[in-house]
Amino acid sequence: MKSALLFLALILSSFAVQAAETVTITISSAQQDAETMARTGVLRHCRTAGGRLEGIGSGATREQAIRNCCYWGRPYIEIGVARSIRTGRYFAVVRYK
Repeated sequence: MKSALLFLALILSSFAVQAAETVTITISSAQQDAETMARTGVLRHCRTAGGRLEGIGSGATREQAIRNCCYWGRPYIEIGVARSIRTGRYFAVVRYK
């Protein structure tokens, strides 16, 4: 019985090590993500917030883009805003606490 438990523990620990080796986390700033959206013209979550709550928005002015972000009004950590050269619209990313 003890040898079966030891064998099971060894197998499970090897899976945990393999999973840890394949994890890649990329964290970028809100400004970098806003610039990516402005460059591509696509309003989307970049999924590089490091697990933080993120709001995105677009508008004719910087202020409007920020106000259009999801969850606007909550305490925030950082804001990034960029203007699209092609369309003239502003794209904003807000990272919340």
